Amino acid sequence: YDGKCVFCRIARREEPGTALLPCEDEDLVCFRDIKPGAPHHYLVVPVKHMGNCKTLKTEHIPLVKRMMEVGKAVLQKNNFSDLNDVRMGFHWPPFCSIAHLHLHVLAPASQLGFLSRIYYRVNSYWFIT
Repeated sequence: YDGKCVFCRIARREEPGTALLPCEDEDLVCFRDIKPGAPHHYLVVPVKHMGNCKTLKTEHIPLVKRMMEVGKAVLQKNNFSDLNDVRMGFHWPPFCSIAHLHLHVLAPASQLGFLSRIYYRVNSYWFIT
């Protein structure tokens, strides 16, 4: 736990302004992005503090898969069912604003605005899917 990390505080329910969405994985939390790039824009975050995506190793593959499953489940609970029109990924350092691992879940990807299409561009120099 890093008390200076806003995502650690959100995960521990210490940020009353951020509502957590129902999540069936006790090691992860999910909440809406404060600057949504799509009609549905959620962040899936490990409760335990982890560095950004550059710190991921082979043993973290199951964690990333669980993060993606939580993202899909939250979309479905929020009445979005076209899982072929979803973009999920991580901002690559130095383009992440918070150094706590977080998966962006955006849908429908077909409705990303001009800037969001750049900011969340598939496998770009700054966003990896």
